[in-house]
Amino acid sequence: MLKDMIFGVIGGLGLFLFGMGMMSDALKKAAGRRLKNILESLTKHRIIAVLVGTFATAMIQSSSAITVMVVGFVNAGLLSLRQALCVVMGANIGTTITAGLVSTLGIGAFKITSYALPAIGIGFLLRLARRTQRLKSIGNIILGFGLLFTGLAFMKDGSSPLGQSEKAQEILIWLGENPILAVLAGAIITMLLQSSSASIAIIQLLAFQGAFGNNWEQVLRITIPFILGDNIGTTITAQLAALQTSRNSKRVAMGHTIFNIIGAIYMLPLVWKVWFADLVQWITPFSLSKGTVMLHIFIAHMIFNIFNTILFLPMIGWLEYIVMKILPVRKEELLRKPVVLERHLLSTPVLALEQARREMVRMAQRAKEALNFAINGLINNNRRNLDMARTIEDLIDDFQYHITSYLAELSTKELSSEESIGIPVLLHTVNDLERAGDHAVNIVEIAERKIEQKLAFSNSALTEAQQLKEQVNQMFDKIIPALEKNDIDIAKSALANEESLNKMQMDFRRSHVQRMTENMCSPEAGLIFIDLVDNVEKIGDHLTNIAQGVIGGLRWDGAEAKSI
Repeated sequence: MLKDMIFGVIGGLGLFLFGMGMMSDALKKAAGRRLKNILESLTKHRIIAVLVGTFATAMIQSSSAITVMVVGFVNAGLLSLRQALCVVMGANIGTTITAGLVSTLGIGAFKITSYALPAIGIGFLLRLARRTQRLKSIGNIILGFGLLFTGLAFMKDGSSPLGQSEKAQEILIWLGENPILAVLAGAIITMLLQSSSASIAIIQLLAFQGAFGNNWEQVLRITIPFILGDNIGTTITAQLAALQTSRNSKRVAMGHTIFNIIGAIYMLPLVWKVWFADLVQWITPFSLSKGTVMLHIFIAHMIFNIFNTILFLPMIGWLEYIVMKILPVRKEELLRKPVVLERHLLSTPVLALEQARREMVRMAQRAKEALNFAINGLINNNRRNLDMARTIEDLIDDFQYHITSYLAELSTKELSSEESIGIPVLLHTVNDLERAGDHAVNIVEIAERKIEQKLAFSNSALTEAQQLKEQVNQMFDKIIPALEKNDIDIAKSALANEESLNKMQMDFRRSHVQRMTENMCSPEAGLIFIDLVDNVEKIGDHLTNIAQGVIGGLRWDGAEAKSI
């Protein structure tokens, strides 16, 4: 009996989580682009930001996905931290919808679990059809929905013995009668499951099965602290997920954690006084009983998140201030100043082109910084430098996307012949700068290989690597002012550096082969050094393309630029 109960609960939980993940992924694919547009355009006001966060999370059933999306907008400069926190508050409300589905469809008079198996069959057939990506996404949504409620049915059957176990009831009631312990238990369950929806569903099912006893007013009262703990646990999960991500994502996760922990702390006295449970019963339209206890738990979960949001929304500035005190801005973050391209200047093409050129100068400066961090990290085995190179390269990608989109929109305006000729030149320049950033990341990857394999360069190889860096830096130092001032003479002088880089490539390849022959350098380190030389030389080729663009237009046959 114990084995059947454990297997039923674990297997049902697995199906529940798998179904939820499949449904969430399919919903994201079906509505992802639309959601991004909504989040980007409708989050300028804090109340609207909360509503958007609520709607978006309810739509795709994943507060984590919305948080990740919001963090991306913060990193891109499309949202401030304050706006992001408002969206996350809304996501807290939206994530309660799963508990509402479980309480209203899972166990009630209309048992959706009866239709779960047909849903799995229909969803699977639609997946097999694969006529369109949209049809496949719809199949995944239906299949995920069916798996979710099949898992719920297994969990219900598996947990039913707990309702008859006096020992289990005593333990759960004892935890519930000690709200702080219940909060901790709820937080731990959510952290272990990595899903607040799953942990709430478990509490709902246990209550329905009578695991907390059959005094339904007492059941509601002692399950509420578990719900508060669930809200804390889901933010700790976000904190763990943010450990290896950007500092901005850490700030959003930290704000989310502070928001829910403070909410749980001030709500505990209301739980002790039974006022919270009384409020839930007063708001819920049905009297409290076995058939409605799951609905009451859902209402309690929703009340907490809505009330917490209403309380914190006017104080969002203070929440942002606390987060920034805990995680202040570092020097390297100043590099991530967002791309600024005013769309109202599109009606004046001369100014729009000049603005795009200014942003390209910043892009070139970032490309130079990425390369220097990459080479320094390679020479000195410095992982922090390598991480900085990757961070800056992400910014270079942002530059490419925004400048290219801006110039594409500008090309639809009424332009002079000179302006029409200038746009393709600038587009090719942007692409060459982005490729230079890609080669910097290639250097990062070979540097990481060098560190992992504990390889070392000989003194002569280190000297040659330094010479490569100096030569390509000289070329950048000419290309950047040539771009900024549209100076043909400076651009021409940069071509001499490219010739030097080509010569270095041939000379350094030969000298390094000689060192390997004389056992002064291992073959593995030799391959890494040659990769370094080749990547720096290719960066020189892309900078040459830019210089040629300044001098008199890129060398391309009507449509395609010289590619390296």
